[in-house]
Amino acid sequence: MTKEFNNAKVIAAANIYFDGKVTSRTVFAEDGKRYTLGVMLAGEYEFPTGAAEVMEMLGGSMDVMLPGETEYTTYTPGMSYRIPANSSYKMIVKEYVDYCCSYEE
Repeated sequence: MTKEFNNAKVIAAANIYFDGKVTSRTVFAEDGKRYTLGVMLAGEYEFPTGAAEVMEMLGGSMDVMLPGETEYTTYTPGMSYRIPANSSYKMIVKEYVDYCCSYEE
């Protein structure tokens, strides 16, 4: 689980989606790996992927339906899931989610 970034580069401009209900900041670790740190407010969302992603749950909870699945699975702090490249996945957030997403580029 990613806890902190040392000697990282942070892009100040926010990534804003779904009328501001999902926001994140892009972070580049010292080794060049890309992450986004963000917050999702209550709502239902579907996100496309370019690169494969690993979503780490830091706070809150969400129900997620990954590609090829027919049911939602609940993810809570300390859990993570992987989304394949060039796909999309659905989420239901009931209160909020604090997350860290890493990209396999």
